[in-house]
Amino acid sequence: MMKLKKTLQFCALAGAIVSNSSGATESRHYLEHRLEGNALTIETTDGEVTLTPINDDSVAVHYRREGVKQLPSFALAGTRRAPVETSIEESAGLITYDLGDLHAVIRKSPFAISYHRDGETILSEETGFFATETMRGFRFALAEGEKLLGGGERVLGMDRRGRRLPLYNRAHYGYTTESEQMYFSLPAVMSSNKYILAFDNSATGALDLGASDEDVLQFEAVGGRTAYIVATGDNYPELVENYVDATGRQPLPPRWALGNFASRFGYHTEEEVRETVEKFADEGFPLDAVVLDLFWFGPDIKGHMGNLAWDRGAFPQPEEMMADFRERGIQTILVTEPFVLTSSERWDEAVAAGALAKDLGGKPMRFDFYFGNTGLIDVFDERGRDWFWNIYDGLLQQGVSGWWGDLGEPEVHPSDTVHAIGMADEVHNAYGHRWAQTLFERQSAAYPERRPFIMMRAGFPGSQRYGMIPWTGDVAREWGGLKPQVELALSMGLLGFGYTHSDLGGFAGGEEFDRELYIRWLQYGVFQPVYRPHAQEHIASEPVFHDRTTRDITREYIKLRYRLLPYNYTLAFENSQTGMPLMRPLFFEPDSDPALMDYKDAYLWGNDFLVAPVTGAGIDAVELRLPGGVWFNYWNDDQHSGEKATIDVNLETIPVLVRAGAFIPTVDDMATTRDYSSENLTLDYYAHPASIESSGYVYEDDGLTVNAFARDRYTRLHFKAGRSAGGIRFDFRRDGGGYPGEPQQRNMHLNIHNWSLQPSQVRAAGKEIPVLESKRDFEQASEAAWLDQHANQLRVKFKWDRQALSLDVRH
Repeated sequence: MMKLKKTLQFCALAGAIVSNSSGATESRHYLEHRLEGNALTIETTDGEVTLTPINDDSVAVHYRREGVKQLPSFALAGTRRAPVETSIEESAGLITYDLGDLHAVIRKSPFAISYHRDGETILSEETGFFATETMRGFRFALAEGEKLLGGGERVLGMDRRGRRLPLYNRAHYGYTTESEQMYFSLPAVMSSNKYILAFDNSATGALDLGASDEDVLQFEAVGGRTAYIVATGDNYPELVENYVDATGRQPLPPRWALGNFASRFGYHTEEEVRETVEKFADEGFPLDAVVLDLFWFGPDIKGHMGNLAWDRGAFPQPEEMMADFRERGIQTILVTEPFVLTSSERWDEAVAAGALAKDLGGKPMRFDFYFGNTGLIDVFDERGRDWFWNIYDGLLQQGVSGWWGDLGEPEVHPSDTVHAIGMADEVHNAYGHRWAQTLFERQSAAYPERRPFIMMRAGFPGSQRYGMIPWTGDVAREWGGLKPQVELALSMGLLGFGYTHSDLGGFAGGEEFDRELYIRWLQYGVFQPVYRPHAQEHIASEPVFHDRTTRDITREYIKLRYRLLPYNYTLAFENSQTGMPLMRPLFFEPDSDPALMDYKDAYLWGNDFLVAPVTGAGIDAVELRLPGGVWFNYWNDDQHSGEKATIDVNLETIPVLVRAGAFIPTVDDMATTRDYSSENLTLDYYAHPASIESSGYVYEDDGLTVNAFARDRYTRLHFKAGRSAGGIRFDFRRDGGGYPGEPQQRNMHLNIHNWSLQPSQVRAAGKEIPVLESKRDFEQASEAAWLDQHANQLRVKFKWDRQALSLDVRH
């Protein structure tokens, strides 16, 4: 890539760095620099600064001052990458460090760094790094009108500029429409200037986004690593991809993770679990997993945490139970917590193993919280990790399929707790991160052919690379709890956590069952990453235990979730490759209105669905913003364009739109994702004159193989449509090495929406396909076409083997 040379223009840009520096920065001046590989280290009068390139668009920056303790990086992925080609241009007053698209300009005196793309300054240190005896951090200048999104789970609106955000992972039980501090804070923001700034610091602190000084972004913490990451991009999807290249990509989960979960707080006995699974089967609901809360290791809520072994009185034969479930394609997920109560059966064992965090006297730290008097496993200590993993390994050998890590903020974490690498307040926000890392790395080493499933409610930038699947905590079971769920999921997805989801139906409280609220939440759940109704047990969380109307509506939506598996699994694959979240904000659309950055009432599910949850009672129409183009109502094919659309709804529908030109793939109904097959593959193509050419694809593998794509154990089915005056030409091709169980031939059902003319000819692979007049004749034929005048669709059936194929439909 062409390197930017030193120019008068660039010097002028660098001179735009804010100059009213603090005393700390006034005393920091450049002394010398050196290149170590392609990393630039600068000696200053105040210590060393190292800039390490991640890619052409991203850099990690680490300030080090003598006497200021450093912790290891938690945010940066240790992935081996191709070296980044860099160059340096130096003048009397400046050093320009060129990574390719991103350029760091270092002003020598007073020392400061600014970042540039395409001749524009996108980010500048204001006074930059500061450190006192009790606080350390960074200050950056903010541009006029700049929007700042992210910061983790908050209910504050999408743009968080003007807010001061606490950086301390903390439970917020029963939250609704406002919360400034929740389970999963992130010391990172995405800017409307197309950069992501992440602070690689795990300590208790705050992110001040122009609250104290409207033109300054300030990060501050009581300790921790004095480092940050800057990622940039030409557009928002590219920006996300460059950021997750630095912090790590989410591995593809097992396919069953996209199925329906049975979950509640909680199942008390093996008999109750078995009866629940049978109820799903009896009522005709697909099911892929059952989640067991804390009663699996004790009969009561309090007093047993840390046992982490089956209560054989309530679960006499768990191995047999899990084996029976696996035979039916149903996985078992267990809750675990990092607390070991002094009353638990493992307290003495944990103490003897040195697994617990210490107090200031060097003894196991003990403190009280809701569940009892407890210690905390030190996941920063190898002894703690070993002890914890041995328990997990034993449960895996019994037949457990996945993990639900709860209370991992940690929910209670006294400041005087001593961990192997530092005090509680230094590492608090990385606790869940290190817990997930332990599980992921140990399980991957012991079972390299098994995709981990790790659901947790707290972590740190980069936790996604350990397969972490976050949820939004103990949300209130009321309309106010449903309203912020899109905002929460979108805000997390911007920063790598594309599987953020909610307890469907709401978790906390609720005096009586609200059928409308419950149905609306489960309808929305079809288009969120994990489908898991979960709640306190006084009102059933599972749809199978509710009235007939509720069962009938939710059953059809859950079946739709399964029919959409080829689409949804492709989204999961894209996330594993690029970091693109499954739920995407409308402003990700190219050339869209910047005002859409504030919009949180609707979102894109992948590229081709536009979804708006119904978040209030008695609503019969929803107005939503459109990101441009033409959109079809998924339920009736009504067309919408312009800036806004009003969608009529009833209890059985929520607003779901499909982009003109989209291919929506679906498969037959199934009982579990284990039964997935694309042997009968339906493609709904949404034809419109505004969409001259369009394309799509489906990614498939066996749903289990680790790194299937890199190992060429996959298939991609590509679809392309080109419109002309004479009709539409469709092209189908396949790539990849294939996977066990892949169909040798697919029975294709192509439904061309918005088509009203009887075709003069339909040809596939050069062979004419008969155009039939009768629906009955069409249904009985193996290859045929039929104009469904009522639906305004042309339906075509044909067979596709592994060879490329073209299909022509002529007017």
